Amino acid sequence: MTLAKEPLPPLADYALQSGCFDEAVDEEGGLRPVAQGALHALAGHDLEELAVAVERHGTDEGVVFHSAEGDEVFVVDPVPRVLAAGEWARVEAALAQRVRALNAFVADVYGDRRIVSEGIVPARVIEGADYFEPAMQGVRPPNDLWIGVAGLDLVRDADGRFAVLEDNVRTPSGFAYALAARRALVAHLDVAPEDCPRTLDGLPQMLLGTLRAASPGTAAARAAVLTDGEQNSAYYEHEWVAKTLGIPLLEPGGLDLDGIDVIYRRSNADRLDSEVGELLYDRVREGRLGVVNAFGTGVADDKLTHAYVEDMIRFYEDEEPLLPSVETFDLGRPETLERALDVFDELVIKPRGGYGGVGVAVLPHADKADRERVREAVRASPEDYIAQRMVMISTHPTVIDGRLEPRHVDLRPFAFLGRDGDVRTLPGGLTRVAFDEGSLVVNSSQNGGAKDTWVLP
Repeated sequence: MTLAKEPLPPLADYALQSGCFDEAVDEEGGLRPVAQGALHALAGHDLEELAVAVERHGTDEGVVFHSAEGDEVFVVDPVPRVLAAGEWARVEAALAQRVRALNAFVADVYGDRRIVSEGIVPARVIEGADYFEPAMQGVRPPNDLWIGVAGLDLVRDADGRFAVLEDNVRTPSGFAYALAARRALVAHLDVAPEDCPRTLDGLPQMLLGTLRAASPGTAAARAAVLTDGEQNSAYYEHEWVAKTLGIPLLEPGGLDLDGIDVIYRRSNADRLDSEVGELLYDRVREGRLGVVNAFGTGVADDKLTHAYVEDMIRFYEDEEPLLPSVETFDLGRPETLERALDVFDELVIKPRGGYGGVGVAVLPHADKADRERVREAVRASPEDYIAQRMVMISTHPTVIDGRLEPRHVDLRPFAFLGRDGDVRTLPGGLTRVAFDEGSLVVNSSQNGGAKDTWVLP
């Protein structure tokens, strides 16, 4: 299907992808009103030159992902994704509701476990989670703040409705990259004043508020960022936080905690039996040190736990969920396993402890041999996997070889939890895009990139 209305020149040959909601172009081929300002800002640009200039801007700023193989460029597509004010208000309220419930769940896991005793979440879901930490039982962080920063992955289905695909509350990353995407586009696009998005300038204060809330009783919290160093893929973000907030950037070797009230833990060594855990645990247990995010929060972003988050919201918040979760099958229940096997070829199978898109099997796109191999693996060890309904996630115009083509996107907004359940969100967050045609995996490690995300005033 091609555009039927008189489009802007860059969209003249844009072909909608069947069965998907497109963020910028409607079913009749017209521009959605919310996207008009952003697309008009592209008019007159050579798209290939624009893409190169935006990428070079990030490279010149040192915005990269680190790896053992060398630095990987943070690729920003120059076509921004735009959300209307009213839609964002609904998403923002849903994020606050969900993060409060997840924080209450972690507190309950290491407290009375009411949600287990009342039959809402099976004990095996908690105790089988990779990042469950029994030694945190009975520990109460300052202000009961377990989850300080959350980055939830949202997708939009074929009907244009948002749903939550995953909850990232252990060591979420990406907000500094969202700011980098904004700077790159502002430098190269002229946007009419009435189309300018909400500013992201409030991010440092949001993060600072979370660090203060996690501090054990001191008004002026003395904070530090704990990093693995340059081998951590998101080291750019660690440096940005330390520099922007004017706080130390520390590494585990020779760690000096004197004078430090709260640690923003960005190290991948996030287990209590790690070097970092052993260095911090006594102070945490005794209430002398706050940690964002606390040890043990990974029990809440376990992929199996995701199947129960809507029930958590009803249990802890006494409200109906404002955003649904993508349907997730607990394969540890025999009756659910059989139900999943009946529709197996329609599902997405994920290793329960996986991350970064590794090991994900999109069965409707797999060949018969791969589907049978995955089926046998799930039958042999169902507790090691989860299944989700496949969502044909939305597409967005994206620069590919100098022209606009639809590519699949998701959205990672960021929520910052403070005292008394106060939740603040960064307007929009980071849109991630899969550059390969038809790919539903948006991770940067698998040829994914990013888009600036605009929320209109």
